[in-house]
Amino acid sequence: MDLALVNGRVMTDRGLEEGLAVRVRGSQIVAIGPAATVAADAQQHDLEGGLLLPGFIDIQVNGGGGALFNADPTAATIATIGEAHRRFGTTGFLPTLISDDLLAVSAAIAATRDAIARQVPGVLGVHIEGPFLNPKRKGIHELSKLRRIDEPAFELLTSLEAGRTLVTLAPETTSAEMIGRLVGAGVVVSAGHTNAGYATVRAALDRGLSGFTHLFNAMSPLTSREPGVVGAALEDAASWCSLIVDGHHVDPVVLRVALRCKPHDRFILITDAMPSVGADITSFVLQGKTISVKDGVCLDEHGTLAGSDLDMAGAVRNAMRLLDLDLAAASRMASRNPAEFLGLGDLVGRIAPGYRADLVLVDDDIQVLDSWIGGRDLAHSHENGGGSLPGRARHG
Repeated sequence: MDLALVNGRVMTDRGLEEGLAVRVRGSQIVAIGPAATVAADAQQHDLEGGLLLPGFIDIQVNGGGGALFNADPTAATIATIGEAHRRFGTTGFLPTLISDDLLAVSAAIAATRDAIARQVPGVLGVHIEGPFLNPKRKGIHELSKLRRIDEPAFELLTSLEAGRTLVTLAPETTSAEMIGRLVGAGVVVSAGHTNAGYATVRAALDRGLSGFTHLFNAMSPLTSREPGVVGAALEDAASWCSLIVDGHHVDPVVLRVALRCKPHDRFILITDAMPSVGADITSFVLQGKTISVKDGVCLDEHGTLAGSDLDMAGAVRNAMRLLDLDLAAASRMASRNPAEFLGLGDLVGRIAPGYRADLVLVDDDIQVLDSWIGGRDLAHSHENGGGSLPGRARHG
């Protein structure tokens, strides 16, 4: 029997609307309209006045629930990470491997392929962040792991076959031709951990580079005589920029300035989350380094940022509070924009007929109450094979 979600405020392409019901058949949204007609002859689920948003899509998730993808790149780890982040409204994600050797990259891609085959809820592909980065902008990445892209690396990066592969690289460490080859093979390429000059980035954009990973962090800045990576990113209206809006990675004033430089539909909220999200831990180990978690910040012993302790619901709240965005804009940056960046904009990221029923229910404070992935809700995810998260999740 069809499911009708009723008595909620629904985020459609027109903004937040009242008096609508969302009808779900199997994994798909089949209709949106007045409850009297759309909910007829369907099993009704009362949203109790909550806000129904498109499920959040996080394209950079290193860990969660105490698990770290680099430490154990397996389908089981991906499932644990997905379960942890689902509690915060994430219904689609890319498990992310930071710079490591090619054997680890191969294991990460194999794990993602396995997770997709096993239908682990929410997995959309994989994000390989490095090791093709500039040592001068390495951040927390291990220097000994950094390398250039050669033919074996190219073959590996193009081997997933199912889902999306996102690769973050420094354009100056490879060639525009190699970037074009990756894009031609279906890989989504983003610039990050890069010290490139404007001309190098512009050449990469012309060959298909389409994103900038955690804008402002670990990249050459905008200066008076060299626009750098930041200048290239903000000038180019077609490319996407991901943002870590946690109040620590980038000053909110800087982000507000960035939002005035190009259309809002080209910005993406990410978490860059570490194992502490969804877990009661104060430290973890990343490639031999002890990372401390305190007051929402992940730092190594030298004070270097190591990902974040941010979840997607928190990112949406912060975008509204720190960047002066309304819910519609913040929600879009967490759902439709990343879907379109990945080339999945006709499948997920919107509440509209024909889209997968990936949904999140929140209260007025953007605290998560429930979620659905492919029409399966959080409260019944365990019995439906979608994880072990019984009950309605409420988080501060």
